[in-house]
Amino acid sequence: MVKSSSSSGYRMMGGNGLFFPILGFACIIAFIYLSFGDLFSVPVRYTNESNLSFVERNGSNFMVDGELFYINGWNSYWFMDHAVLDNSRPRIRAMLQAGAKMGLTVCRTWAFNDGDYNALQISPGQFDERVFKALDYVIAEAREVGVRLLLSLVNNLDAYGGKTQYVKWAWSEGVSLSPSNDSFFYDPAIRIYFKNYVKTILTRKNTITGLQYRDDPAIFGWELINEPRCITDRSGDTLQDWIEEMSTFIKTIDNKHLLTVGLEGFYGPKSPKRKTVNPEFWAADMGVDFIRNSAPSTIDFASVHIYPDQWFKRKSLEGKLKFVADWMHSHIEDGDQVLKKPVMFTEFGLSDLNKGFDPSQRDEFYKVVFDVIYKSAKKKGAGGGSLAWQFLVEGMEEFNDDFGMVPWRRASTYRIITRHTCKLARTHRTVIPATGNINNICNSK
Repeated sequence: MVKSSSSSGYRMMGGNGLFFPILGFACIIAFIYLSFGDLFSVPVRYTNESNLSFVERNGSNFMVDGELFYINGWNSYWFMDHAVLDNSRPRIRAMLQAGAKMGLTVCRTWAFNDGDYNALQISPGQFDERVFKALDYVIAEAREVGVRLLLSLVNNLDAYGGKTQYVKWAWSEGVSLSPSNDSFFYDPAIRIYFKNYVKTILTRKNTITGLQYRDDPAIFGWELINEPRCITDRSGDTLQDWIEEMSTFIKTIDNKHLLTVGLEGFYGPKSPKRKTVNPEFWAADMGVDFIRNSAPSTIDFASVHIYPDQWFKRKSLEGKLKFVADWMHSHIEDGDQVLKKPVMFTEFGLSDLNKGFDPSQRDEFYKVVFDVIYKSAKKKGAGGGSLAWQFLVEGMEEFNDDFGMVPWRRASTYRIITRHTCKLARTHRTVIPATGNINNICNSK
């Protein structure tokens, strides 16, 4: 770049004695750029001329540009954290490009890190701009590749801070009602903390694309909280009040993006399905209810997780797979007949710590999940898609868990994932990422 500028300067001089004034002006420009370049520099390869449109909802279906949109996607929760450091940042683009080559269209990832290592929110309302720029980078990369992001706003669990960190902040500032981490849902001061956080995220102007997050169609939607539970109020009233207040608040700021809760899918104590569909009796006592929590008009689609290994300790693989199919059919039925909204299975995974585990078992599990989604898609049903937990690239073993994998390492698993992409594409006009190619995906051996 410097060489190009210099040659341009010499051409402008043309031997007419303007060299020193031009040199002086160039020095001023260089000083301004070096001092404040981060404020307005935009990498050349990023453009705002993306073909992405906002994903919308029409009844129980996702829609893009007036066409039905069924989703084959994945989770990589680690994107923002790894985008902070130069040596790990390339993993984000590598994973997004790999997803696009499989025809995957949505990736779910964290848009939070509260008071932890590489924290985005250092303390209530205080943000690390270095980490915010990492999130900017993740969104810009997704936009460039053509993959949309489902961004989660807080964790019910302690990882990356979670609701416990909010309670600690309020307690340390002397404004907390209770040290219980469930006070996150009912403490007025903590609700203000969270609203301020949400507003900051939604109105953030991306330093790379120049778009506010709420105006960027590369964001598929928002998730209120990962796997909410409020066991101190098993009636579910506390969580329901929080969902209604926060979802309404988000919609007053951003009515362009879809919104979901982030549920695991358990039926509550008053649901007739609590005994027939829930994994075990305890699931009805978590302070949640799939139908009630997903019903508000401010919630655009329902979310469900699938972890038969965590929920059952003694079932055979055959028994677990039967449960998975029944679990999915029940929730899709709810989406079609009760909620009239899409249902997204935003996490599903099979543990490799099971006694006698073989990777072929995970293949069987993926097939069951994909088959249920495909059957719903053929009928234009509410089963809007699924997001595998979790995908990584090579060299990330220390960040893996017993559900994660590098999908292209096992040819049979890779084929199952891409075959699902192709089946959905044959059923409906599938939106494929810009760097993907449906013919290459579906015609490869």
